[in-house]
Amino acid sequence: MGIIQKMFGTHSEREIKRILPIVNRIEALQPEMRALSDEELRAKTDEFKKRLGNGETTDDILPEAYAVVREAGRRVLGMEHFRVQLMGGIILHQGRIAEMRTGEGKTLVCTLPAYLNALEGKGVCVVTVNDYLAKRDAEWMGGIHRFLGLTVGCVLQPMKSEERRAQYSCDITYITNNELGFDYLRDNMVIYKEQLVQRGLHYAIIDEVDSILIDEARTPLIISGQSGKSTKIYEVCDIFARQLTRGEASGEMTKMTAIMGEEIEETGDFIVNEKDKIVTLTADGVKKAESFFHLDNLSDANNLEYQHGIDLALRANYLMHKDQDYVVKDDQVMIVDDFTGRIMPGRRYSDGLHQAIEAKEHVKVKRESRTLATITFQNFFNKFDKKCGMTGTAATEEQEFRDIYGMDVVTIPTNKPVQRIDSNDVVFKTKKEKYRAVVEAVKEAHAKNQPVLVGTITIDVSELLSKMLHREGIEHTVLNAKFHEQEAEIVAHAGEAGAVTIATNMAGRGTDIQLDEESLAAGGLKIVGTERHESRRIDNQLRGRAGRQGDPGESRFYISLEDDLMRLFGSEKMIAAFEALGVPENEPIEHKMLSRSIERAQQKIEGNNYGIRRNLLEYDRVNNDQREEIYEERRKVLDGENMRDVIFNMMDHVVERSVDRCINEDAESGEFDLKELNQILRRIIPVDPVTEEDVKGMNRNKLKQFLKERAAARYEEKEAEFEEVFPGEDKIRELERVVLLKVVDQRWMTHIDDMEQLRQGIGLAAYGQRDPKVEYRMLGYEMFEEMTNSIQEETLTVLYRVRLEQKIEREEQAKVTGTNKEEEGPKKPVQKQKKIYPNDLCPCGSGKKYKNCHGRPGSAPLDA
Repeated sequence: MGIIQKMFGTHSEREIKRILPIVNRIEALQPEMRALSDEELRAKTDEFKKRLGNGETTDDILPEAYAVVREAGRRVLGMEHFRVQLMGGIILHQGRIAEMRTGEGKTLVCTLPAYLNALEGKGVCVVTVNDYLAKRDAEWMGGIHRFLGLTVGCVLQPMKSEERRAQYSCDITYITNNELGFDYLRDNMVIYKEQLVQRGLHYAIIDEVDSILIDEARTPLIISGQSGKSTKIYEVCDIFARQLTRGEASGEMTKMTAIMGEEIEETGDFIVNEKDKIVTLTADGVKKAESFFHLDNLSDANNLEYQHGIDLALRANYLMHKDQDYVVKDDQVMIVDDFTGRIMPGRRYSDGLHQAIEAKEHVKVKRESRTLATITFQNFFNKFDKKCGMTGTAATEEQEFRDIYGMDVVTIPTNKPVQRIDSNDVVFKTKKEKYRAVVEAVKEAHAKNQPVLVGTITIDVSELLSKMLHREGIEHTVLNAKFHEQEAEIVAHAGEAGAVTIATNMAGRGTDIQLDEESLAAGGLKIVGTERHESRRIDNQLRGRAGRQGDPGESRFYISLEDDLMRLFGSEKMIAAFEALGVPENEPIEHKMLSRSIERAQQKIEGNNYGIRRNLLEYDRVNNDQREEIYEERRKVLDGENMRDVIFNMMDHVVERSVDRCINEDAESGEFDLKELNQILRRIIPVDPVTEEDVKGMNRNKLKQFLKERAAARYEEKEAEFEEVFPGEDKIRELERVVLLKVVDQRWMTHIDDMEQLRQGIGLAAYGQRDPKVEYRMLGYEMFEEMTNSIQEETLTVLYRVRLEQKIEREEQAKVTGTNKEEEGPKKPVQKQKKIYPNDLCPCGSGKKYKNCHGRPGSAPLDA
């Protein structure tokens, strides 16, 4: 590998060499573009559109288009793209990931491929991590595109459907990943085509691509409605969980200990496994649960709700930490994104965990939700015709980008050499010593007016350090999820001389820290990391805040052996060795072995997290195939296609299944079980009962054909009935679409629930030496087939028995607005006065149709 690299350079170096001729052509066009007037520059947009219409490709016009955007940037924003930014723009257009250091102007880079691909008229989505950045970039960078005659939109969380539709119809739309995903799901729940907001998924430019496609990919997007379950159980289980005593286990239960028959001794009522994030009851805990809830056997299948409730209450109390995993604000539990430190409004933990935390924090416990629609980010972004991304840190996850998204990472060189000094980590025995050392480092830098950014992982650590700095009389600002609103303002001042800023991970994203002259003279921005994050990328982002565009700067991480990373994933031998050394208090330890151990621990966790994401994706692939099929059928209905052939196809399937179920393949007419056949078939299709006379001399295939003809004739009667009441209006076609949408939506929601239940229990298949994923795939397809059959049966049952009304309207299955996922279900229909139509049975009890009895012209009126 080393010899090959020396001969041919790294992958990134080879790719950069390959695009250099294009970069040279763009730069060569600079004098020509500068000579154009504003109107002539703007007219280039129409010229490019015409050329694309005449058969040229975006690759053909790329050098000129990029030269136009470069000149527009100079005129509108006073910013002309550097050579390295042009390289980044070419890589993005090729559908790849451009890794560019912090401060290299990624926001300006994306104006190049956004303009070029928007010329095709299919829409470009620029995806960012939060509403603030989407709005800022749409106004700031959108100025270039507006100057060149393109329209720029921005979708924000509070917007209604009409506004969203208008923003999506723009040439370039700035939006967050969550809004984009939720709008896709909502579009697949609408009842009329006019309610759709998106216009297809053509090209996505993903800013901070590692945050969106990797960090957030562990959690699927879910739109949910309220279920009818009571919330009392969460409060009762919380009371029970607080009465228990935490214990320890003498070892870990593994396959080997089970085979060897080794017993694990347990103390207390429950054991917490922080590494795998699991809490389990001990034998004593189970006895207490049975006594508290008055149960004979907690493990009984009938007591699943209690088992689930106790498990959630224990997790909420002992694995979920306030001001770390969530905050309580305005009497609500709000999730904190552990990668960015930002609050995620409207997001709730699924499967009852959110309700368990609400019970723990004594705020109002909201009803548990029922999933209406769901998708993972992996499957969602793979729906785009073309996607690309940019970030400062992607190389450590390149394998995942290739495997899951089919994108390679190209590292773009920096515009100026990096001057930042990255010092070795300093390790202390205890957290207390570590925080003291952090405060001393801040004091030292503050004394010479050097700006300092202190990076913390959790909110409570940022608040603890804030108190310690107050005691030392050092003025500072705190940026964490609790002060989300002032984020941009706080970061803007973080580079001023003498400024001290304590920030959770959120400061590492999207906003630039500008240094003044005094700060540069004092040595630039000093980064102090108070703990290593689970992911090396997050540490690199924090470091990358300093030393942008060739500025001076320095960074150092302070670690203790009590940190979660070291405690749970560090080498026990190494920790024991340092304990044995007897290092004096407040004395730091610096050793290569330590740095390597920390790196290995991070790699171990990154591997675990990749496993979680891959596992989620493999299970969701089954759901994704099914989702595609359902959404495709839905779209046909929305597009107003004639569903008559679909309905007749359903009839044929139902007849085939009914006959196959009751009659053997080689049975003769005298052996047919007509009683069972009539019972099964007439429940769905109300044909006249089949008699022995009808089937005389028939085999099974002829019987199927006979029943299909009867079913078709009965449906044609229904069509004639509609034509009689609504001549020339083709009302039955609209009715077919209404019924199909309603039935498909109801059955699909039930199926999502069933698939989730299956996934939760499928792990047990491993005990029977069967691969859970294979079992899940097979059972999932069987369940999907059952759902398809039930859709056919229910649709026909409704259509054959429909009563005519003057107006046929579609009813939304679930009314979904905004990203809040606790939504209303459908309202009950208003009862209307019953009418009598020609083909109804006459109410007089004669058994004749109304048109042949009291409905016949000249007959005596029927007294209603």
